[in-house]
Amino acid sequence: MADVIMEGLTEYAELAADVMKDCVRKAGDTVKREAKAGAPVKTGRYKKSWAVRRQRETSNVLEVVVHSRDRYQLTHLLEKGHAKRGGGRVKAVPHIAPAEEKGVRELEEGIKRGLSK
Repeated sequence: MADVIMEGLTEYAELAADVMKDCVRKAGDTVKREAKAGAPVKTGRYKKSWAVRRQRETSNVLEVVVHSRDRYQLTHLLEKGHAKRGGGRVKAVPHIAPAEEKGVRELEEGIKRGLSK
């Protein structure tokens, strides 16, 4: 009896891990797409620099990082605004925080949907 229960729990754990990994990948892609869409465009290099990188992956864990590959120095300045050299300020263009919020919502909904099947 215990073997059957343990087999069922192991099967559920594997299914849950697969569902969560799939949802994390989709959420990472969503955050990347939304950050790109909301990014300010001067030359287009900053907008094109967004990428998703797999940070760590094991049988139960998947960590992804959404980042700007070669324009990472600009992310904070553009997201929060900054002072200009000659005086005055540059207006903030929030594009990372809204993308992150949308990704978190999508991740939560995807996990709920995947585990309820």
